[in-house]
Amino acid sequence: MAGEKGFTLWFTGLSGAGKSTITGHLVDDLKARGSKVEVLDGDVVRENLSKGLGFSKEDRDINIRRIAFVADLLSRNDVPVITAAISPYAELRDEARETMGDRFIEAYVKVSLDEAERRDTKGLYKKARAGEIKEFTGVSDPYEAPENPELVLDTENQTPEESAQQILAYLEERELIPK
Repeated sequence: MAGEKGFTLWFTGLSGAGKSTITGHLVDDLKARGSKVEVLDGDVVRENLSKGLGFSKEDRDINIRRIAFVADLLSRNDVPVITAAISPYAELRDEARETMGDRFIEAYVKVSLDEAERRDTKGLYKKARAGEIKEFTGVSDPYEAPENPELVLDTENQTPEESAQQILAYLEERELIPK
């Protein structure tokens, strides 16, 4: 897309918050505008760049650092990037922000733990509560909500389409995508 600039839209939020769903709507909108947007989904990166990593804090940190490395590489070459990973630790998100500077846009996909558990189609929270999944974010491992994200997407009070429109308006305002 002419006039497109590289940036990294860094989604963070609990499992079930709506990161992947919003990403799908956003990608459709951006591609319809001719964007060359790339998505770095946490599960896809884990399967292809981080195979063999578990879910310990150290392994999750490695996975997030790899996502940040690829996002930085792409965005500094004028490719818009969306990351869709829980990225539960503020320290790692701050590290990514420091690396990318003003190309980093933190989008907190906000949902209550109760609502995330209600939406859980894969049964992950149920397994975590039963002790079948160790170190599960929000249950047996902490999630550190962002203190000052550029965007807060309240998925209990807005639809995924509304969240995508909120993001598009923000990107247009920052002149990262043409209006």
